[in-house]
Amino acid sequence: MKRIIALLLASALALGLSACGGGKGASSGKAAPAQEVTAEPSAEEAAPEAEETENKEEVAPSAEDTASDKNHEDTAAPAKDVLVVYFSATGNTKAVAEKIAAITDADIYEIKAAVEYTEADLNWNNSDSRTTHEQDDPSVRPEIGSDPVSLEGYSTIYIGYPIWWGEEPRIMDTFVESLSFDGIQMIPFCTSSSSGMGRSGKNLAENAGSGDWQDGKRFDAGASEDEIRSWIEEMK
Repeated sequence: MKRIIALLLASALALGLSACGGGKGASSGKAAPAQEVTAEPSAEEAAPEAEETENKEEVAPSAEDTASDKNHEDTAAPAKDVLVVYFSATGNTKAVAEKIAAITDADIYEIKAAVEYTEADLNWNNSDSRTTHEQDDPSVRPEIGSDPVSLEGYSTIYIGYPIWWGEEPRIMDTFVESLSFDGIQMIPFCTSSSSGMGRSGKNLAENAGSGDWQDGKRFDAGASEDEIRSWIEEMK
């Protein structure tokens, strides 16, 4: 009897061990190993790196670019220190002014009336013409229509105008009263068929109230370049 019981216990034990072995084999069978997945960075995570790269490319100039910029600065033309200012109703003063500018290598600026002068306005034989009324009243200040001019950097200014009724046109007084000429040598010149400069240069100096005003010169309408050049040399 004991032997039968022992055989039964041995069979039960064998069955138990077999079941445990089967469970262990199922859990440790040859399953495919899990693959490691590397997540791609999102657009927001990648953006800072891309932006940093772009900034680095913009900030780093090449040696060639730097040298080119320096050469450009070194060869820049210096500012001119001479200016020719003129008012011309018929073109005679303009012709002289342009010759002065060419000889002295100067900048040039034209004073234009806001309301241009017509041929009728310039009729000195008409006692009712515009210019007759203006020249009869020293307080008249015709409006200037050309853009304002800066005098910064200029050390010499040639200032020209026609002679009207023995004096400077009143628009010239408008101009000199609107600016400061401190530290600038002022050289007047005028054109006329017969009249001299009269008091025109002194009137301008008094109305300006600033600047180192020199004696001026009258030119005929057809003044030659040689005549003008000779006068400029005398003024130096």
